[in-house]
Parts: sequence; C-alpha cells; structure tokens
Amino acid sequence: MPERVVLVGYGPVGARFVEELLPAVRAGAIDLTVVGAESCEAYNRVLVAEFAVGHTDRESLEITDPQEARDAGVRILTGTSVTAINRTRQTVTLGAGDQLPYDRLVLATGARANIPTLDGVTRLRRDRTRPGADPQTLDSADAPLPGGVTALRDLADAETVLAAVRAGQRIVVLGAGVLGMEIALAAARAGAETCVVYHGETPMARSLDRGAGATLARSARRAGVAMIDHSRAEGILFRTADDGTQRFDALLCADGKQIGGDLLLLSCGVGARTELAALAGLDVSAGILVDDTLQSWADPRVFAIGDCAHVVARPREGAAAGTPAGAPSGLIGPGWRQADWLAARFRDEASLAPLAERAASVVMLKAEGVDVAAAGDVRRDPWDTDTDPGGRAHADGCATSSVAQWADPEHGRYVKMVTVAGILTGFVCVGMPRTAAELTLLFERGGELPADRSVLLRFDGPDYVPASGADAFALDATVCWCNGVTVGAIAGAAEEGNTTVACIGSATRAGTGCGGCKGRIGEVLERFAPVG
Repeated sequence: MPERVVLVGYGPVGARFVEELLPAVRAGAIDLTVVGAESCEAYNRVLVAEFAVGHTDRESLEITDPQEARDAGVRILTGTSVTAINRTRQTVTLGAGDQLPYDRLVLATGARANIPTLDGVTRLRRDRTRPGADPQTLDSADAPLPGGVTALRDLADAETVLAAVRAGQRIVVLGAGVLGMEIALAAARAGAETCVVYHGETPMARSLDRGAGATLARSARRAGVAMIDHSRAEGILFRTADDGTQRFDALLCADGKQIGGDLLLLSCGVGARTELAALAGLDVSAGILVDDTLQSWADPRVFAIGDCAHVVARPREGAAAGTPAGAPSGLIGPGWRQADWLAARFRDEASLAPLAERAASVVMLKAEGVDVAAAGDVRRDPWDTDTDPGGRAHADGCATSSVAQWADPEHGRYVKMVTVAGILTGFVCVGMPRTAAELTLLFERGGELPADRSVLLRFDGPDYVPASGADAFALDATVCWCNGVTVGAIAGAAEEGNTTVACIGSATRAGTGCGGCKGRIGEVLERFAPVG
C-alpha cells in the first residue's frame, strides 16, 4: 500500500518537493496530496517584485508543470485552506470540513509580510489564531489592510503595485531591506515617483555596514529614489476617495513628518506561518522547529521545509530550556535544497544521512545599475581592536583577523573584506559586480585572499579581460546559488546544445531563482559554448 504524504503549501519550495517526489509517485510507492491556499499554481515569488513593476510577465514566473504532476497521480488542491491538524488521528481538516488522512505530513506554509505597529492599521496576534476556512483571508483574517496600503507577497499584491506604477503614482515604501530597495529602485526605473522611509541611518542595515549602506543610499538617490532616513513611522493619515472609502494619504513619523503618497508599500520583513503548527501542539519559535533531518521536534511524522522551517538541533533531554538560536533562512536557495533532500529521503528511506550543513548565504540586491552583494559578518571596521571568535582581545597583540576597505562614494563604489588568518569570512561589495563575483567565489570556498587586497579591485577596472579570471571559470565554482549549479554543470549543458541562458535554465535550473546570476551564466556560455 502506498504511503500517504500530504503537503501543505504550494509555493516554490512545495512545488520543488513535488517535482523531486514524482518518481516515487509514478512508481506507486507514495500517494501525494498537495493543498495550496492560493487559487493559482505555484510561481516564483522571488520575481514578484519584477512583475509588480512590469519588468517581467506572468508566464516568466512559472516554475513547475502541475499537469505533469497530475498525470503522475498527484492530487493538487488549490484555493483550499487547512484549518487544523489532528496528530492523533493523523488527519488535516480542510476549509470545507473534509478530513484528509496522512502517514507523513510536510508543512511548507511559507511566510507572511510583517505588519508594523501603526496607528490606523490593525495588527493581528497570529500565534494562536485558528486559520480561517476562506483561503483568501489566510493573511488578512478579519483585519484587512486599509485602502491604499499593501505588502508584496503574492500576485494580488503585485497587481496593486503594478496599477500604481502604470498610473505614475507616488509610492511610499516603508522599510529599506532587500525587497524594499529592490521594489523602490525598480518602480523608479519604471517611471513611478518613489521614496523609501526607514528609521535607521542606512538601508539594508542587517546585511551592510555603514559605508556600504551609505553608498547604496547615494546610488539610490541618483536613480531617482528619495531616501528618508532616521524616520520612525507611527501612523497613517487617510483621505476620503471619490467612492466614499478611506484611502492612504500620508505616513506620519515620530518627528512630525508627513510623507504623502498614493500607495503605502509595507516592506518590514516577514514572519513564518506557524499558527497551524502551534495549534497542533508542535514546537515553534521563529519557525516550526525541526532537526537537521527536517523532522519536527514534537512529532516524527511531521516535517517542515522552506520559510516556515526553523532548523536547529533538538535539545538534549533535561537540558535547560531557552530560545532556540537562528531562524528560517528566508532565501529560496536553502528552501529548495531542503525540498530536494527531504524528497530524496522519502524516495529512499535507507539513506538517512543528516541534512548537509548549508553554506552561508550571499545576499544580493537585484536592481539595474545598482549592484550589491554581501555575506558573512561585516560589522568589523579597519581600526577595531582585534578579538578572537569568543570576543576576547589577544594579549600578545598578534592579529588573526583584519579588514580591508575601499570606497569611492562619488561613483557609487564600495568594498569591504573581512579575513581571519587571511581567509575571507565576510565581505560587502557595492557597485562592483565582477569584484563581487570573485569575492563570492572565494567566500564559498573559504579561500585565502592575496596579500595585496587591492588586486581584487582590478576585476571592475577598464582593462579587465574576463578570460584572465581563470578561477571564476573553475568547473566546481558555483554560478547559481539558488539552485547550487556550477560552472561544470552549465558547461556540460552547453555541450549538449543548450547555448542560451533560457536553455540553461530549462536544463539545469540555473537562473530560475532570483535571476541575479543570469549575467554570470552568459559569461560561462561565452567561455564554454561550442563555436559554430
């Protein structure tokens, strides 16, 4: 009898899990049912911002073939909510009241946009809120956002932003993280009047140091985005529209500033959807707590992947309780790797090796003309007193870590490299895409930097020749971080006749995540694609 697997969530990570499980479904070993709240099939959420400003079409967001899955025997229920998990009976309850039995349950419920505390906006407590039967109210429940206020998590949100961009309206973005900066820069490029409001000194403060953030802010202003820093939002002012409804008019800040606009776009981070798991008695923290085999701490028949999965070692019995370290990664690459690994485990239960340790992620800002990449801890400054990893200063004065920094704010360029015993442990790079690619390669490999750090700047110099960077074309060098595709895999696909970026994406999945590697894929093709 086939094992009954129920997957809750049909986003990009859930869709990847389905694809990888198809061989077992076709073989009759697994009976797979997928429940997704959105009425449409799975799509690439990473590119929703591109769709929201008209830079890509709806078809470009497609990442899976649901008909192939259905033909293989997968039951896909879209536009359907799960309101409860009964772990004793091993069933999930659907919005219409139907009971769906499972032998193993996989939660890929993803994350929702954080709604900040603002006067005029109702902020729900979701930790113990029972999911509603109507899937369209999965995030809004009984407290929808006011008119003229939106977040950017799904296609409906994107349609709202797209209408504002096409109408040339003024868009106020609250929050200067990666998504906030990407949408602001893209909207400005599309012709909308855009401003970004944030309470800190610099944008992307979680990933960038002060110098890189200041360089990014200056580059954004040059691109037409108004950057309003040191502004803590407290409330919203409304106006009465022609139809009699209340709509956003201005953002009110703690210092009295009123920042007017037509659309307020909330970009204040995301939070894992954990209420379904919490109500079922599963352990949750920043996400659904799972061990390194993606198995729930509380129930060996329940698993979690993607933005809802908080992967951390299960505490030893009798150990003191505390807040678990870490959080869900929030990036699509780690989520896809989790889906791949868990599907492989389900296909072959004899292979129970723990989930491989994931490499530290590289954060990239995707915006035309504004290139940003960062990884590792870049908080150290060149003149900081050296400390060891435990935070203790070295008594003998022998430094094991150092910082190299170069800045050209006038031209929007900035680089910082943090090393320990010569090994690159963190970097940030603004406005220098080729240098960023080289540093990404060295960071991935734990490579040692040259004694003269300045030679790395030549990659963005006028006399740089791509062929001279031989290491960048090493066969084991990663090109697509979202899917873990190497130069060698792309070269092999090119030899088989895949000579365009689109063909490489179909053959290897490279470039189908955030899309930030498409330029690198093109360079690899220039190097390895057959001539003639």
